[in-house]
Amino acid sequence: MKSGLVRAGRKTFCFSMLCAMCSALLSAQNVEDTVLNEFQIQEIAVTAVLQQPTDNHVQLPHDRLQLTNTGQNLPYLLQTTPSLVTTSDDGLGIGYTYFRVRGTDHTRINMTVDDVPLNDQESQTVFWVNMTDMASSLTSLDVQRGVGTSKNGSSAFGASVNMHTLPGGPVKNHFELAFNGGMYNTFREMVSADIALPNHFYARGRFSKVNSDGFLYRAKSDLYSYSGAVGYQTGNTQVELSLLGGKERTYMAWDGVSYDVAYGTNGADRRYNPAGAYTDDNGNEAYYKNQTDNYAQQHARLHLTQRLTDRLFLNAILHYTHGGGYYEQYKANKKFKDFGLPTYTDAKGAEVKRSDFVRLKNLNNHFYGGIVSLRWITDKVESQFGGAVNNYDGSHWGNITYVRDSLYPHPLPLGYEYYRSTGKKLDGNVYAKANWHIINREKERLTLYGDLQYRFVDYRIDGINDEDLQPIPVHDKFHFFNPKAGVTYNNRRHQAYFNFAIANREPSRKNYTEAGIHDIPRPERLYDYESGYVYSHRRFTVGANLYFMDYDNQLVLTGKYSDTGAFLTRNVKDSYRMGIELTGGVLIVDRQDIRFRWDANLTLSRNKIQNYTDWFDVYDSNWEWQDNVERDLGEVTIAFSPSVTFGSVFNLNVYGLDLNLHTIVVGKQYLDNTMNEDATIKPYTVTNLNLQYCFDSRYFRALAKGPSITLRCQVNNLFDSKYASNGGNYESIVGGKFTSSPWYYAQAGINVHAGFVVSW
Repeated sequence: MKSGLVRAGRKTFCFSMLCAMCSALLSAQNVEDTVLNEFQIQEIAVTAVLQQPTDNHVQLPHDRLQLTNTGQNLPYLLQTTPSLVTTSDDGLGIGYTYFRVRGTDHTRINMTVDDVPLNDQESQTVFWVNMTDMASSLTSLDVQRGVGTSKNGSSAFGASVNMHTLPGGPVKNHFELAFNGGMYNTFREMVSADIALPNHFYARGRFSKVNSDGFLYRAKSDLYSYSGAVGYQTGNTQVELSLLGGKERTYMAWDGVSYDVAYGTNGADRRYNPAGAYTDDNGNEAYYKNQTDNYAQQHARLHLTQRLTDRLFLNAILHYTHGGGYYEQYKANKKFKDFGLPTYTDAKGAEVKRSDFVRLKNLNNHFYGGIVSLRWITDKVESQFGGAVNNYDGSHWGNITYVRDSLYPHPLPLGYEYYRSTGKKLDGNVYAKANWHIINREKERLTLYGDLQYRFVDYRIDGINDEDLQPIPVHDKFHFFNPKAGVTYNNRRHQAYFNFAIANREPSRKNYTEAGIHDIPRPERLYDYESGYVYSHRRFTVGANLYFMDYDNQLVLTGKYSDTGAFLTRNVKDSYRMGIELTGGVLIVDRQDIRFRWDANLTLSRNKIQNYTDWFDVYDSNWEWQDNVERDLGEVTIAFSPSVTFGSVFNLNVYGLDLNLHTIVVGKQYLDNTMNEDATIKPYTVTNLNLQYCFDSRYFRALAKGPSITLRCQVNNLFDSKYASNGGNYESIVGGKFTSSPWYYAQAGINVHAGFVVSW
């Protein structure tokens, strides 16, 4: 264990380095005063987020989110965000889709909708496939890198995504119809309506349907989602009852493929999907037709925003979420004991231990709670006080519906259940935060930021583990204190800032249930230092954000996966992520009918585990487990953490034709923490082209109020790059020989989608 003196010394060095570089670093986003103090006497302020005005976040309005919305899940609409990397199982971004920020995976990113936690309380992730086309319901979205401000739900260990659906002003009548189709039988249909009703009432609704065959064979997606709301809004009060939900049925694409398949070498077919494969009675490879995932989720929220005085605002929310579903999976050549079934002796006296099975894994859960906050605004101080209490109750169980063994002497009872467990989680927090404007002149401002949060978690798991059919009595209570502080200085076109935050996070269900014998999970802690400088000009912006994220007991991805495709993790005592996020933009041409702009971002980072020890399974030549041995590897690079990411967007608007050319570059990534050069994701470059043209309503003068029609065309992976964006690796000792078995998730080559949007 490293001494506290060494840790303190490294933190002091990083703090000094941050301060020394602060005045030299440049940033690239157009800096506005993002304290979110749009306090207007005429309208009620519905924003409940108070944060430090820094440049390590990106704010995306509804129109910008829709620019590239052709049916891909929300993470693909965020690809212009610095340090963000996306991936999908089906290769198109329609089915199961994930993203990482600064190398941190989606299970460790805090995500909320109108302040309500969206992360599943046990897996701590968001399954975007359950709420396809969610972007169409958002009024805005904010991606905050680093710890950020206090939020409800689990702590942000790499970033937070705050989504907003509430209207920020009076609702006006608006209707929209969208359709697009593209390669691999991909189609998206969407209809939405905002209606202003008498006596300050309003109604909003949306329905979306997305279907795709997927890039991989049989990786089909059949998805729909909806949102609806009725509300009342005056200058002082807003009350809204809203519903948000969706349902998905996807054919599995979880299993990954070999290097040759992923990259199309040696004549391999990049679309190959091994999921559901088995050998039929004639010795031919076949695929189970119902190898599918089926899940539905419904969210209900009652939201109240009340102006109590000209300076005091109240936000209160009641929420309830229900989720339920199952996946059906063909498991070939599995042991009877894996499902709690006895073996048998055949006619030759040999013990039969294996067969093929069809299993169902089921899930049903309820999540509900209350959230409240008070916000007080003066010329000198903006403060916010709040808290939340949320409760989760989930059930997990598994059934075996088929055994492919006509001689098996133990007939299964109908609906044979081989495991059942429950998860219960009580989560509460209280916080107080404030921005204090020490200097508050028209062109100069010095602001101090402070944020204190206490969070309590009571988590219990009871029942039988689905992995080894052993009891899993887990009952942990956590008390977390999460302080944050910072300073920001604005002077005309300049901005400089520094902030420091501590975040604590509890393990997820998978951290417990799929932990190895040496990997009993512990809570983790993050010390996050962020500093930057920004210069904004009428024609260009430049700047940077320098970060140092120092972890204690970080839960890192090992590169191994469960048989359901879940990421496996383990605690490492001492690790860090540090880097610089450079951003820049320039308005090259700015004429009445021609506008040409270039924006870019570059992240250079170092992501290390110190004194890393890995454990390897030892098998005999028949793959019977024998032992577990350790190997000390010293300092290693954290898996799935590229040291270089780059993004570039060229935007050209000529007489109403809008063209966007977006290029993404992602550096090499290791598939596990051993730095095995034979198990890496190769660096890749992907360029996407988006074209759209809007016919203004003046072209429809025959109508009293003509519609606006926008034509869109999206070309993804324009130069047909053959690449993989995710994978895993399993290293073991088999028959006395060290083996490495990497696998990858192939992403689609060039694919084209086109459609239209009609709004009026």
